[in-house]
Amino acid sequence: MDIRSTLFLCCLFFLNILLSQDLIIIESSEYAIVLKKDSLKRLQHVYFGSKASNLNEYRSIDKQLRFEVKDAADLPNHVYTPSGTWNTSEPALQILHSDKNPSTELEYKQHIKKNLGDGVSLSTITLVDPIYKTEVLLFYKVYHEENVFEQWSTIKNNEVQAIELKKYASANLYFRNNDFFLTQYHGAWGSEMQPETHLLTSGIKVLDSKLGTRSNLYAPPNFILSLDGIAKEDTGKVLLGSLAWSGNYRFDFEKDRFNNLRLIAGANNFAAEYKLGANQIFETPHFIYTYSEKGKNQASINMQRWSRKYRIHEGEGDRLTLLNNWEATHFNFNEKKIVALLDQAKEIGIDVFLLDDGWFGNKYPRNNDRNGLGDWEVNQNKLPNGLSNLIKKANKRGVKFGIWIEPEMVNPKSELYENHLDWVIRQPNRKEYYYRNQLVLDLSNPEVQNHVFGVFDNLFIENSNISFVKWDANSIIYNAYSEYLARNKLPQSHLYYEYVKGLYKVLERVREKYPKIPIMLCSGGGGRVDYGALQYFTEFWPSDNTNPLDRIFMHWEYSHFYPAIAMSSHVTNWNKESSIKFRVDVASIGKLGFDIEIDKLSEEEKEFCKQALLNYKSLQKSIWHGDMYRLQDPYENPIASIQYVNQEKTSSVVFSFLISQRFQTFYSNEPILFKGLDPKKKYEIEEINLFHREITEINQEATYSGEYLMKFGFNPIVTDKRKSVVLKINEITL
Repeated sequence: MDIRSTLFLCCLFFLNILLSQDLIIIESSEYAIVLKKDSLKRLQHVYFGSKASNLNEYRSIDKQLRFEVKDAADLPNHVYTPSGTWNTSEPALQILHSDKNPSTELEYKQHIKKNLGDGVSLSTITLVDPIYKTEVLLFYKVYHEENVFEQWSTIKNNEVQAIELKKYASANLYFRNNDFFLTQYHGAWGSEMQPETHLLTSGIKVLDSKLGTRSNLYAPPNFILSLDGIAKEDTGKVLLGSLAWSGNYRFDFEKDRFNNLRLIAGANNFAAEYKLGANQIFETPHFIYTYSEKGKNQASINMQRWSRKYRIHEGEGDRLTLLNNWEATHFNFNEKKIVALLDQAKEIGIDVFLLDDGWFGNKYPRNNDRNGLGDWEVNQNKLPNGLSNLIKKANKRGVKFGIWIEPEMVNPKSELYENHLDWVIRQPNRKEYYYRNQLVLDLSNPEVQNHVFGVFDNLFIENSNISFVKWDANSIIYNAYSEYLARNKLPQSHLYYEYVKGLYKVLERVREKYPKIPIMLCSGGGGRVDYGALQYFTEFWPSDNTNPLDRIFMHWEYSHFYPAIAMSSHVTNWNKESSIKFRVDVASIGKLGFDIEIDKLSEEEKEFCKQALLNYKSLQKSIWHGDMYRLQDPYENPIASIQYVNQEKTSSVVFSFLISQRFQTFYSNEPILFKGLDPKKKYEIEEINLFHREITEINQEATYSGEYLMKFGFNPIVTDKRKSVVLKINEITL
């Protein structure tokens, strides 16, 4: 090596050292967050977007910014904005110190980056208050290939006495762009995940929940942020955000005087001030987001790939198709009725039968939703031979057996309520208010945590062959008050946080002892759907509304954040006007199940269900583990179309559904452009899920290149006589 090359490498080496002292660069495979320390040791956001090919280019970014205005001390792009000193914006952190000083300053101290393996890195930034020595650690976990970022913070009290945390965000991001459009979600029971998109203007837009449990009943902790115009499926800058927390949350979107956007995400600080003792550490929930400059579809693919690989329990594993008895029987069943349903499950080839609500309670029989919740002994009148006999009968038929529980809740008319009133979240000097005739148990109490774990554990101790659990949670928190916190002289404002932490402690114990049991996360519909809970569950229940038309729209929206393998989707009688074919086809876009009286189907309908189940199982690799593409928007077209493609691009399935019957002659005159295929591969197309004696209108002898199907498209010929069409696409191998 000559002297010039040696000098060049030495200069490059020292330049990188200098660069690393000034900048913190957090990169995924395509995108970067760049932070820089200013002259006052404040850490600033200077860049968020596509990463540079040369790290040195990041160095000059801040020179183009003019955030430090003459005669103004505030800094809108601080990495974790403190309250009470120079800041005039919405804070990420607000502390009342032990001497009652309400201000905090944060100076940069150090940062460390670790490679965690498996394409994951963790950057930890330390900020310290120079006077009170409060220590804040900011964590940036990056999933490199998926372009997913996970942020959270910890706050350590280094004072001699307790401090009070009044606000404690998980993340504080900053975006520089021309405009910002927010898609938020709202709804209620049976109408979950309704989108609303609007331009963010000056001021603060707040999204939050104060329900305590079922935090996303009215507004889920997810959003879509579009930068530089409303993002489309395949174009535009877009960020998908989701708080991994099963309690109250808050998102602040503040457009500042520079027309840039500050985003603060975390647990809701409403009625939740936290007293932090000396040397104690408080950890915030984790905020998960992905960014794409290739539109919403790529962002959702990022999130779905990440969740299957890293977050959803057994996300890369298999699932069971099931038959639920709820729609067939509600609370009114006995052993004879259940055995008949077991026969029906066997008849059409379902994997597991799920016994839903109503199987328990004796002093207060669970014959309606007003009695017995909390009394987890088998109802002797309904099931005199117990669960074990039903399990044996199911297994004898080659069908697995599952069970419904709701261990976090209690009816006032129950033995549990009578014997352990101090376990119930209620205010002793106020009238009790109920949601769905029940109250919430106090999971901040370790005794209650043991009880809730015991409900699950005892079922398996007594019935080891249970193969599936549906975990429900139907009530929100009214009259928030904890007898346990009061008895231990802890602030009542800790309840909302400690409830969720207590829930996670229970679920950790469940998964430690029962790592392979499939568990459905249910909360009267999509009342608790978040990545904090889903690390313990294999799937979730999107809504009690199973009308197939409504479910198409819900699936469309949920799919931005969650993969099909996690979305339980059942065939029911909510819309009897829809054919059994339409209902099965719609349910097949998620994790297929049945909640229907199969014996009331015709022989042709039963045969169709049996064949559709076989077809579904042949497509599981694409639907459960492949990439999803939203081809045709049901909000803008009379036909909705969704595609799944396996990772090898050898197999795909396209579902198309008639949404509107207006102007019938214009249903499907245009081909639909497919996505995700290999342009060089040759494919054949087969229509499946044909009903009895139905003949396809698709030419199944033709072959197409992937390029043709993606550039020119294919017409599924959806009409009022063909309201749902399922196309199976396979590579032709020579």
